[in-house]
Amino acid sequence: MAKNLAEMIGKIENDPQLEMFKVPLKHFIKENHELVLLSGKINWEELERELSVYYCQDNGRPCVPIRTIAGVVLLKRIFNESDESVLDRWVENPYWQYFCGEFYFQHELPFGRTELIKFRKRIGEKGSEQLLRMSVQLFPCKEIQEDEVLIDTTVQEKNITFPTDVKLQKKIIGKCRKIAVKEKIQLRQSYKRELKQLMIDQRFHSHPRRRKKALAAARRIRVIAGRVVRDIERKMDTGQREKYAKQLTIFKKVLAQERSSSDKVYSIHQPHVKCIAKGKEAKKYEFGNKSSIARTRKSGIIVGAMGFTDNVYDGDTLMPQLEQTERVTGHKPKTGIVDRGYKGRKDINGVQIIIPSKLPDSANNYQKQKMRRRFRARAGIEPVIGHLKQDHRMGRNYLMDEVGDLVNTLLAATGFNLRKMLQRLKAEVLAIFARLIWRLFAKGWNLKYTF
Repeated sequence: MAKNLAEMIGKIENDPQLEMFKVPLKHFIKENHELVLLSGKINWEELERELSVYYCQDNGRPCVPIRTIAGVVLLKRIFNESDESVLDRWVENPYWQYFCGEFYFQHELPFGRTELIKFRKRIGEKGSEQLLRMSVQLFPCKEIQEDEVLIDTTVQEKNITFPTDVKLQKKIIGKCRKIAVKEKIQLRQSYKRELKQLMIDQRFHSHPRRRKKALAAARRIRVIAGRVVRDIERKMDTGQREKYAKQLTIFKKVLAQERSSSDKVYSIHQPHVKCIAKGKEAKKYEFGNKSSIARTRKSGIIVGAMGFTDNVYDGDTLMPQLEQTERVTGHKPKTGIVDRGYKGRKDINGVQIIIPSKLPDSANNYQKQKMRRRFRARAGIEPVIGHLKQDHRMGRNYLMDEVGDLVNTLLAATGFNLRKMLQRLKAEVLAIFARLIWRLFAKGWNLKYTF
């Protein structure tokens, strides 16, 4: 088995044979660059061992080296790049190539862009959590094993259009036409010309003068969608019905749902998307999944990140979130500070849950000040969520299905921690240079003539 594992898992040579006409990367990059320092802090061998269990070990060709593809995934999250742009920048940037374990400068893409999709599907939620744990372990134990953590939930929006019944019904008609063309089924009627005019008529339905006509057009579109679905299902044979059973079920569910229906479908290609209301004035409803973030109070490190497939109550997310925090850090926090959305939870498996509330009159000044500092510190998780959304690709989730929701949240948190460590390493290098210059001045050197 060990021999097969060595053959099937792609490796990067640690000491490759020197070539006469190639210059090693180390010869023209700065060794004190923050990415070079970060690559030295990451235990790549341990990461390869943890992720190698997700690869087949007995057949097929050798895979892309784990350090290469894992390094590209991390760089993508650190610098907020897409699957396409991260590889283009990788070819241009020698520091990125060094971070991914390359010895010589490469002029070609390290792998195809679809390999990133396969890698994310391969490692799934558990592998992504291992990447998060790796990013947390870069920091000192004193910082990651704090007794107090800040916890909050947010909505990770899916990459779908704003759902309306007319939009969904029009998409059903279009998908039925494509199925008919693919399976060579002759529809009774295509409704192309009529549907085009109906889509124009149903616009501006809130205007008093257009309301009657717009509602009539919307009803007609729904009738046409039902006719097309029944027509194509009637003309399918047994094998075709089994092939498209899942799609037809979604089509029928969309056509049957009303405004007051529960468990509604908001997207044809992503039917698991939920409608979540977080009480925002500017954005009353968001369509995606709920995610939970846990951050240390003093050091500001993300020690927990979870995605949920259901629209669960915030208080019910505390137990799995605290369990994940203990898995990632190896330490069980004593206190969790949350907002009023978690009302009703005071103790979770021995962890005290603190919610901002009115202080009792019997409390002394010290106790009041201590609680106020905790409540003010709780707001510190809000900008962290903002950075996750704006800088680490959590604002709009482009990954598919429920697994994509979970993986995107974990990788965004990993990118946040690595970016934090990068900034810390850069600050340390600048501090060293500042101390060196200060010593030169202290010795009385005349820098004007020295340089």
